[in-house]
Amino acid sequence: MKNFLIVATCKKGATVAKFRITPDLDHSVSKTFLNIEQAADAPLVKQLFFLPFVKKVVLKNSTLTIERFDILEWEEVIKEVADQIEDYLNEGGEIFNKLKKVEKSPVTVYAESTPNPSVMKFVANKKITDQTLSFENTDSAQDAPLVKELFNFAFVEEVFIDENYISITKNDTTQWDEFIMEIREFIKSYLEEEKTILGPSFIINAQNGKNTNPNHPLNDIEQEIVRILEEYVKPAVASDGGNIIFDSYEDTDKRVKVLLQGACSGCPSSNFTLKNGIENILKEMLPGKVEMVEAVNG
Repeated sequence: MKNFLIVATCKKGATVAKFRITPDLDHSVSKTFLNIEQAADAPLVKQLFFLPFVKKVVLKNSTLTIERFDILEWEEVIKEVADQIEDYLNEGGEIFNKLKKVEKSPVTVYAESTPNPSVMKFVANKKITDQTLSFENTDSAQDAPLVKELFNFAFVEEVFIDENYISITKNDTTQWDEFIMEIREFIKSYLEEEKTILGPSFIINAQNGKNTNPNHPLNDIEQEIVRILEEYVKPAVASDGGNIIFDSYEDTDKRVKVLLQGACSGCPSSNFTLKNGIENILKEMLPGKVEMVEAVNG
C-alpha cells in the first residue's frame, strides 16, 4: 500500500485551497463536484462535502482544489483538511467506488465568443441534440440533466442548446475568463461519459424551432416567412450561438414578430441585426408584404 502525503497550499485570504496528493494517483481524471449528490460515486469528495464550509471540489489528476464558503478562513482549517484526506487515503479509502475505466468517445469542446458579451458558445465535435431548445431557469430543465447541472454553476442564467453547441448566458457580476476552462472541461467530460442530455419528455415536434405557436396553422405568407428565416437567417445567427423563431405576422401593418434565443437574446447588437439584416432580407424577398420586423423579447 502506498504511503500518501498531502501538500496543502493557499494564498492568504483566498477562497480556494489546493491539496496535492503524492505519489500520484493511478488514474487521470478531471471532474468538478458542486454538491454532495454529484459526489455519490466519489466517497472521498462526498466526505469533504460533510464539512460545512466546503462549497465546491475539483479533482484533476492528483490535485484536489476545494472552494470554501465565507464562514471561515482557510488558515483555520487547512491542516485539518489535509490530515483528513491523508488519513483517508492511507487507510485504503477509494477515490471512486470501484473506479471504472469509462469507455470515452473522443470529444473536443472549444469555447467561442459571441456578439453578446454575456454569452459564450461551447462547440462540440459531436451531435448534442436534434432539437433547438432554450432554458431560462432550473425548473425548465427538470428533464434535461446536462442543462440542470449547468445551472448548478451560480453564474449561469440561461442555457441554449442546438445541434452541436451550447450557448450559456452569465450574470453581470462574473467575467467569462474566470470560468471558460471549467465549463469547457465539464461539458467535455459529460459528453465523453455519454450521460443523458435530454429526458423522455422532450419529443421532437416538426414545428419546433420554427414557430412559437405550432397549433396555429400558417397561411401562405407566414409559411414563406418561416422558409426564409430557416434558409437565410437561421444559419447566420446559429454561427453566433443564437436562434430565431417566427412568432407572428400582422397583415394590417405588415409586421413580423420573431423570438430571439441564445446569444441573440439581449444582445446589444440584436436591434441592428433585426433592422439592417433580417428586416432587409424579408423586405427584399417579400416586396410589399413585410415592412418591419421586431423581437417579442428584445
